[in-house]
Amino acid sequence: MKTLMHHYRLLSDIIQLPVAHLHFDSAIHPTDIRATYRYYTKPHPRYKLIRNKTIGAALLDLGSLGTQEGYLEFIKGKNAGAHHARRARTRGYQLRHIDRNAYIDEIHAVNTSLEERQGRPMDAKYREKPTHFDTLGHFSYYGVFNTENRLVAYANLGHYGNFSSFSQLIGIRNNDGIMHMMVVDIVSQLFAQGRARYLMYDTFFGAQPGLQTFKKILGFRPYRARYKLQ
Repeated sequence: MKTLMHHYRLLSDIIQLPVAHLHFDSAIHPTDIRATYRYYTKPHPRYKLIRNKTIGAALLDLGSLGTQEGYLEFIKGKNAGAHHARRARTRGYQLRHIDRNAYIDEIHAVNTSLEERQGRPMDAKYREKPTHFDTLGHFSYYGVFNTENRLVAYANLGHYGNFSSFSQLIGIRNNDGIMHMMVVDIVSQLFAQGRARYLMYDTFFGAQPGLQTFKKILGFRPYRARYKLQ
């Protein structure tokens, strides 16, 4: 009975989710855009009747927020994202665009700084040191640097059409708010560029409670995503 009630509540929650229409523009990069569209819309690995990144997509609706000021107002509060981002900034951390191939050792150090994240062992791909990174023209690559000019976090952000999506977002563990600052400052750049209606950070369902909280305090909310390839 408990299992049945759980499924009923989950179905009820799904039905009530707002819908976001996310468009892939294949003219941006035909090969990668089409491959990413197929990945996002393939059958879910556990729930075969739904598509991979459709239910509970973690989205920040930049269009409804309007401006960076509107976003900061949305995430203000003592334990909210703007507070943590401000703490990192006052401690001297900076966000920069990076060429990942200039920071192979530093990226590997970040990847191997913890054995587990969110209660799960790190994937093997993070434990292996890369020799080279491919650079895609429709991606932005970011790094967070401390006052000693050491890379302590990085993010890879794909631009696909009317939305951008994180493919990686990872950093060392400390209490300085570096991950919050990275997201907040990237959102600021997206507003300045006017290039995306939505910012996506994977999904809510399946994420550990700590990661769900991180997404929520930065303004992400669960949606039902409907994808279109143009």
